[in-house]
Amino acid sequence: MIGYVTLGTSDLARSAAFYDALAAEMGTGRMMDNETFIAWGTPGGGAGIGLTKPFDGQPASVGNGVMVALEAKDRAQVDRLYAIAIEQGGTDEGAPGDRGGGFYAGYFRDLDGNKLNAFVMAPPA
Repeated sequence: MIGYVTLGTSDLARSAAFYDALAAEMGTGRMMDNETFIAWGTPGGGAGIGLTKPFDGQPASVGNGVMVALEAKDRAQVDRLYAIAIEQGGTDEGAPGDRGGGFYAGYFRDLDGNKLNAFVMAPPA
């Protein structure tokens, strides 16, 4: 149902490296790129993510209660995505771990404070 999600940034070039690293781990890359917007994903694939300078010219802000969830292929990839986010300057919002019911996730914020997680639904290890 979701085609893509867009997050705001105040510094597109700085934030692009953060998302380039996450996308590379997930086996995808940029599919659109211009001076105010970058989108990562695979044409014909699942939902992508976009990063943009706000159209109204106002500073980017973070939505309270808003989060983007990145579906990983396994627990090891959740761990890698979380580690990449932290290495790229993201901040911890909850280290990878079992959250119950086979839901394994790690939570982090990007360079602008947008909240994301990497998750997989899998039986406990």
